[in-house]
Amino acid sequence: MKIKRKDILGIEDLAKDEIELILSTAESFKEVSEREIKKVPTLRGRTIINLFYEASTRTRTSFEIAAKRMSADAVNISVSSSSVVKGETLRDTAKNLEAMNPDCIVIRHFSSGAPHILSKLVKCPVINAGDGTHEHPSQALLDMLTVKEKFGRIEGLKVAIIGDILHSRVARSNIYGFTKLGAEVRVAGLPTMMPYGIENMGCRVFYNMEDAIKDADVIMMLRIQLERQNAGLFPTVREYSRLFGLDAKKLERAKKDVVILHPGPVNRGIEISSDVADGKYSLILDQVKNGVAVRMALFYLLLGGSRE
Repeated sequence: MKIKRKDILGIEDLAKDEIELILSTAESFKEVSEREIKKVPTLRGRTIINLFYEASTRTRTSFEIAAKRMSADAVNISVSSSSVVKGETLRDTAKNLEAMNPDCIVIRHFSSGAPHILSKLVKCPVINAGDGTHEHPSQALLDMLTVKEKFGRIEGLKVAIIGDILHSRVARSNIYGFTKLGAEVRVAGLPTMMPYGIENMGCRVFYNMEDAIKDADVIMMLRIQLERQNAGLFPTVREYSRLFGLDAKKLERAKKDVVILHPGPVNRGIEISSDVADGKYSLILDQVKNGVAVRMALFYLLLGGSRE
């Protein structure tokens, strides 16, 4: 089976049935990671390039593992050790990589829209692994898979996304994804960290964290993205944590079977306390595990692999 599009650039572009197809395909790939020999020949002979202009642990590693578990050859390129440091443009990088005839390029870039530019420059599929403050589609897909596994559904759930909404590509992709699958999405953060007009994306906006998480089924905490901020948007980290940090006391306002998500990296003691991050409600490590399956599914659906 193959998805009817060349690239995966954002959740905004995907229809509900496409999202559901990716999630169901990912579920079928999960068992591969439980095998003694964690490999299938599905993409043998294919070459996948991971082109990362930003630092990454979970995303880059899981894309690489996903490729290798499907028997593809994974090539990792970090900008710090590439010709980019010598002044090479994205266009020239794209044309040089295409000359080597890869089967897929996964790109993370600090500029919003870079994957869209790349997709127009190369013939092979392009997967957006996070672009600026725009989108991070594979993260949202693994988040949705984690929630679906827990509750058996997404429709009708209340999902609260808390923190630096303004700079979060994860928040945007999850708002698109969860609303398309029928969830009620709430976002909460300081007014200085809330995008203007975000309610037009179909979510409810709160400036008080405790109101946002009241009766929530899912709470997704986001870190403060200081690397994307040009000026101080809050007085002190301590004050921010007091207002928008998740601890056991605030958690009492959510449902008794609430689940906690975090895209990582986690800044313990700032947006989330260690006892909550490591507690019984946390599915943070389940998200990481599901990331491999989701990325295997994306490779399979884009490259038309055969499940032998």
